[in-house]
Amino acid sequence: MAGATLIRNADWAVLWDAAAQRHAYARGVDMLIRDGAIVAIGPHNPMARGDAAVIDGAGMLLMPGLVNVHTHPTTEPGFRGVREDHGVPEQQMTGLFERSQSMRLDAAGRNAAMRLAYAELMSAGVTSVVDLSAPFEGWMDVMRESGLRVWVGPGYASARWGMSAPQTVEWHWDPAAGRRGFQAAQAIMDEAERDLSGRLSGIVFPAQIDTVEEDLLRDSIALAEATGRPFTTHIAQAVVEVREMIRRHGTTPIQWAGGLGLLTPRSILGHAIFTDDHPSIGWHGSRDVALMAERGAAVAHCPSPFARYGEHLKHFGRYGDAGVRMALGTDVAPHNLIEEMRLALLLARNAAHDLSTADTASVFHAGTVGGADALGRSDLGRLAVGAKADCVLVDLGHPLMAPPRDPLRSLVFHAADRAVRHVFVGGNAIYANGRPVGLDVSEAAGILAQSQAKMLRDAAGHDYRGRDGDAIASLSLGFI
Repeated sequence: MAGATLIRNADWAVLWDAAAQRHAYARGVDMLIRDGAIVAIGPHNPMARGDAAVIDGAGMLLMPGLVNVHTHPTTEPGFRGVREDHGVPEQQMTGLFERSQSMRLDAAGRNAAMRLAYAELMSAGVTSVVDLSAPFEGWMDVMRESGLRVWVGPGYASARWGMSAPQTVEWHWDPAAGRRGFQAAQAIMDEAERDLSGRLSGIVFPAQIDTVEEDLLRDSIALAEATGRPFTTHIAQAVVEVREMIRRHGTTPIQWAGGLGLLTPRSILGHAIFTDDHPSIGWHGSRDVALMAERGAAVAHCPSPFARYGEHLKHFGRYGDAGVRMALGTDVAPHNLIEEMRLALLLARNAAHDLSTADTASVFHAGTVGGADALGRSDLGRLAVGAKADCVLVDLGHPLMAPPRDPLRSLVFHAADRAVRHVFVGGNAIYANGRPVGLDVSEAAGILAQSQAKMLRDAAGHDYRGRDGDAIASLSLGFI
């Protein structure tokens, strides 16, 4: 068994029960890995080793790697200290459109942001990530260096957002640019899938339902179907967007997308919060959630960015009970999927006024199997023979994990990333003892700080009122 690795005697393990289609606990587990896949799982055998390299699992929780289906790692770390309290009251409190118009990281900043975000993803146990970004030189180089399993999502659009007043969002159309972006995205996805690592895949990503022309959306889903790739777009992510789509088409974005054939089992809907029956929309009827379930689309649920300005999906438990396939993403910094699990659970219970509407098992399922299945990968997000050896070791000796009566509850509610010790992709260590193994982040923080400062200064040249970033998003405290 040359080249094999044995994770030996894990105190606890989260294994996949295929018959019940759910995760289950096991105690005292050995797991044998060969050629990047799991070849055996069983009770600890003190005599078993053979020629395998041994990783000691004593005092550890062995669990599947997490699957993050919605991130913007090349930009969001640049908004640390900017985004958290920023919003526009005239736009139902979201600051999305104002920031998008005025604040833009340079290439060096985006590379540095990506490095920091990828390190953060690993630190919280993520092994598979969907990277939704505007392409730039060196983008895939960082992916390769990280060791993560990445879905490359080069974004494209036919329009960009603009503003002329706080209450006004405008769409500036350039259909030719959208077509050029679509062609470029196809070449980038093809390149990713030729990568010798075997860890890079493509995901078709027309950026937003409101910024992409109808014909280009149809061509995008056709490309996904023809190539077997997953498809994603932002949809029902803002009240402004929903009202604009109703103005254009007389129906909600979800229902309009359904009419175009965009809701399919390979579709991952970014956010899908503001459905027809969401109280912030006030639209008649209650069709959107059922339609997503009927068509088999998945929802990339990212609670943090919306909770920051007072909104949330209503709600995780209701969508799941309706048959909507639920997956999780981070969307914004911090890229901590374990904390997103906790927030999704708490917001659902508050929305429903019901403790039972969401629990640790359901959000963990969404963050593992839910995301993997949404990407069409039944070999990820679970520990089972034949699955890829993407796994995480969590330190049960960490004070925030003690006492380890129910390790997943301790992880989700208390310890989060602080107890994650080792992360493996295909059996290869990508994160160990608090540090990425192959990803260089030594200069990233300093570069990002410089690029953010430039972004805030340069905002005055893009903002509709000529304000710099410090005026748009002031500091939390003033100076003496």
